[in-house]
Amino acid sequence: MTTLTIRRLEDKVIDRLKARARTRGHSLEAELREILIQASRQPLILDALAEADRIAAMTPTRELRLTGTGS
Repeated sequence: MTTLTIRRLEDKVIDRLKARARTRGHSLEAELREILIQASRQPLILDALAEADRIAAMTPTRELRLTGTGS
C-alpha cells in the first residue's frame, strides 16, 4: 500500500472532515480513506458523455421540415 500526503489543505476543511468522521464513528484517516474509495468508484463525467455520444451515433435521425403559413 502507498502513503498519501496532502499539503495546503485549509484548517476549516480539516475541521469539517474531522466532524464528519466523528459523526460516523470513524477516525479522520478512516473517513478520508472511505471518501477516496467512494470517489475512485465514481465514473468520470467524460466517460458518461462519451457513452451518450456513442448511443446518439447509433440512433437514426430524421430531418424535420417546418412549414410556415407565409406572409
